[in-house]
Amino acid sequence: MKTLEAVSINDVRAAADRITDLALRTPLVRLNVDDAQSRIYLKLENLQPIGSFKVRGAGNAIRAIRATNPDDLADGVYTASAGNMAQGLAYAARTLGIPCSAVVPDHAPQTKLDAIERLGATVVKVPFDEWWQVILSHSFDGLPGRMIHPVSNPDVMAGNGTIGVEILEDLPEVDAIVVPYGGGGLSCGIAAAAKAMKPEVKVYAAEIETAAPLAASLKAGEPREVNYTPSFVDGCGSKSLLAEMWPLARRLLDGSLVVSLQQTARAIRLLAERNRIIAEGAGAVAVAATRAGKAAGHATIACIVSGGNIDADTLAVILGGEVP
Repeated sequence: MKTLEAVSINDVRAAADRITDLALRTPLVRLNVDDAQSRIYLKLENLQPIGSFKVRGAGNAIRAIRATNPDDLADGVYTASAGNMAQGLAYAARTLGIPCSAVVPDHAPQTKLDAIERLGATVVKVPFDEWWQVILSHSFDGLPGRMIHPVSNPDVMAGNGTIGVEILEDLPEVDAIVVPYGGGGLSCGIAAAAKAMKPEVKVYAAEIETAAPLAASLKAGEPREVNYTPSFVDGCGSKSLLAEMWPLARRLLDGSLVVSLQQTARAIRLLAERNRIIAEGAGAVAVAATRAGKAAGHATIACIVSGGNIDADTLAVILGGEVP
C-alpha cells in the first residue's frame, strides 16, 4: 500500500477554490447550553446540499481529475460508502454529467439509499464484510469507472481539510477540534489544515464504543482490530483501521474520545432541542464526547456536526428519549 503523506495547506486552499460553487461555507454556531465548562461551537456540515461534509472531498477529487486527466472520467466514478460519500460523489458527478455508482453495506439506512438514487447514482448493496473489502482493496470487480476512495485519497482529504481552514478563519481562538472518526479522512484532513495554520491546536477523533479501532490502536501503539456492532451510528466506526491511514492518524491526531450509544442519542436530542439542528449518529459523536467532559481543559472547542442524514423513525425514537 502506498504511503500517504499529510495534505499541505496549499492542497487544501486549492481544493477550496475548486469546490467554491459546490459546497457551502457552513456556519459555526455556539451550542446553546448554560452548564458547559468550555465554549462549544458547532461546525454545521449537516447543512451541506447533501446533508454531509462528503461533498467537499468527493467534489474536489473528481474536479482535480477533470483538471489533469479528464479521460479518466469517461466511464464515470464509483465509491464504497455507507451513504454519505456516495451522496457526495453522486452530487458532484451530476454537475459534470458523468455516471456514478456506489457499493453500500447491507445495513445502510434507507434514507441514505433513497438519496443516493435520487441523485442519479446506481446502488450496489453487498454484505458488510464484502463492502469492507472494497474499501481495503480500493476496487470492486464489475463496476466501470474510476474508484474514488472515501477515505485514503489525498484529494478527498484536501477537500475535507477546507473545514479546518474555515474553523480557524472564523474562530481563531479555538484550541481544540473534535471530529467524528470513520476511516480517518475527515479528521486527518482537518488536522493537517488546522495545524498548518495554528500548530498548537489539538484535534481529537470521536468514536462510538461499538466500533472504536482507533482508540484501541492508540492505546496499544499499533493497529488493533475490535468487535464491530452495527448501530444507529452508521456513518462512522469500523472493526479495524485502514493500514495506510494509521501513520497519519497517529501523527496528526491528539487522541480518540470514545462515547456510548446512550451519550450519542442524548447529544442528538440536545442538538434538536437547544439549537434546532438535526444530526445523524456520526454527526453527534463529537458533541457527545465534549458534553461528556472528554475534551476537558480546553476553553474553546469546535465540534464537527458531520451530517444530518438520519431515518425519520430512528430520529423519532431518539427524540422520544430512547436508544434505537
